[in-house]
Amino acid sequence: MNNFQYYNPVRIVFGEDQIKQLSDLVPTDAHVLITYGGGSAQRTGTLDEVKDALSANGDRKVFEFGGIEANPEFTTLLKAADMVNEHKIDFLLAVGGGSVIDGSKFVALVSSLTEEDGAVSREQAWDALTSGCKNIDSAIDLGTVLTIPATGSEMNSGGVINYSERQAKLPFGSALTYPKFSILDPTKTLTLPERQVMNGVADAFVHVIEQYLTYPVNAKVQDAFAESLLKILIDEGLVVKNDPDNLETRKNLMWTATMALNGLIGTGVPQDWTTHMIGHELTSLHAIDHARTLTIVLPSVMRELKDSKKDKLLQYARNVWNITADDNGTEQDDDAVIEKAISYTENFFRELGLPVSLEDVDLDESAIDPIIKQLDAHKMIKLGEHGNNDLNVSRRILERAVSSNA
Repeated sequence: MNNFQYYNPVRIVFGEDQIKQLSDLVPTDAHVLITYGGGSAQRTGTLDEVKDALSANGDRKVFEFGGIEANPEFTTLLKAADMVNEHKIDFLLAVGGGSVIDGSKFVALVSSLTEEDGAVSREQAWDALTSGCKNIDSAIDLGTVLTIPATGSEMNSGGVINYSERQAKLPFGSALTYPKFSILDPTKTLTLPERQVMNGVADAFVHVIEQYLTYPVNAKVQDAFAESLLKILIDEGLVVKNDPDNLETRKNLMWTATMALNGLIGTGVPQDWTTHMIGHELTSLHAIDHARTLTIVLPSVMRELKDSKKDKLLQYARNVWNITADDNGTEQDDDAVIEKAISYTENFFRELGLPVSLEDVDLDESAIDPIIKQLDAHKMIKLGEHGNNDLNVSRRILERAVSSNA
């Protein structure tokens, strides 16, 4: 196991009917900006529940900013940042899924980057995003009310922002944007469309994979934890598909998605975010749901990089899918075991109704060159746990992804 430091200050408030805790969690004299997405928080009554809790005690001034997109848009977020300055906001409360939380983190960081007229500088904010927001030294406090389990943003310090005008979808991170708290009420997930639920399962699954499927460093705790999370997602993902009203399943999925990317299983181990970086470009260019880009790319990453990932792929096959022999009990060679594990992974995604190839989303090999161009423009040219996944490797991954079982 490699050396590491682990820090996570986020207070988790988990369970039914916990939004009322906002009255104690948010400072009583705060100027609060509630951020949310396309309107589901309003339709389901969650937004009213949040506002009622904030008015329960104290003298808070509460403002709202809605319309944050499923891939949070840079220009939209700058409007929110301007509102922060206009109303002297000192606490952001993100109500929604990972996109709303990611976008709110970005708002918290860039609100201070103003021009002489007081408006947030687009160029300074863009420069901050392209540098991962590493050089910003202050941020507005942030809390979250999670409604879509998927990204783990409610318990980490990072995010991803889309800028359509520049065809860019870029990650950022700062220790300043750990939420002060996150409320996780599983009942809020019961009204989600099936597509969002399945996307969330897949997103969490690939988050775990990219911290796990590299090479062994004898990190037994992290490996066992990762494998357990994967098995829970497989089991409960199929349950929620067939029994969407099962609240116990919703509880397990919500907590698993949070644990998948709160930093714990990624400490002391190598990581490989190749699938995510290629997936970001698919979203930016073709507006494909983030999770669906991951299920398209991951099987091809596994196949293309099976030699460098051989030991962990065999461990994944054995410990997650229980593959050691063929259907007749005959011992299989390593390549056969690995291919079987990849096929099982593809079949799991298919059972959730998710794509596993470019063909599944009506794309063909003509989509590859623009993606490679974008990876080059965004300096995604040394991907992988060894930094060896250059543009040629990314091209081969995409070529494999044109059709399934490539």
